[in-house]
Amino acid sequence: MLTIYGRTNSVNVQKVLWCLAELALPYTRVDAGLEHGKNTEPWYLKLNPNGRIPLLVDGSFSLWESNTIVRYLAGKHGVGNLCPTSLETRALAERWMDWQLSTLVNPVSVVFWNLIRRSPAERDPVAIERNLREANRAMTVLDEHLANQLYVAGDAFTMGDIPVGATAHRWLEIPGIDRPALAAVRAWRDRLAERPAFREHVQLPLS
Repeated sequence: MLTIYGRTNSVNVQKVLWCLAELALPYTRVDAGLEHGKNTEPWYLKLNPNGRIPLLVDGSFSLWESNTIVRYLAGKHGVGNLCPTSLETRALAERWMDWQLSTLVNPVSVVFWNLIRRSPAERDPVAIERNLREANRAMTVLDEHLANQLYVAGDAFTMGDIPVGATAHRWLEIPGIDRPALAAVRAWRDRLAERPAFREHVQLPLS
């Protein structure tokens, strides 16, 4: 049995839960992180020395880093589906997974934490403004890419859409900020929203 440690309002946990649902894999989820604790306990740090969520336990094997977990699950259970059989298409999917980590997630997270999880008195307006520009610049790159194809790696949904889709959805849902039109991204998000796994695990109120 697979066990995933993490809370459902974490975008990194949402990626893994979305992937598990796409693969129709049974699992147990245990709340961890922030108010739920556990991630600072010695047993947890032995498995994940970073003390972050999510943590996946698959029998005697454990794994941290959400995008790596998505790759692992897709490679183990979804070759020819989430994990493309074509090496080139797989590389395209992984490229966008890496781009999500290197370019998109940090500015989105800074704005999200300031506007959603911090009180007005705790917010950093300079950081918000700087990261708003960076996130919009990244989302424009994604929008231009998706103007020419249905999904990030081509015409089929792959594991590459999961990290990018979860983060892009969060960006589109943060209230009260200026964004470009992002017509292609929004059309892609609508396609993702046709998937029950996305609706169940990602299309949730921000908190």
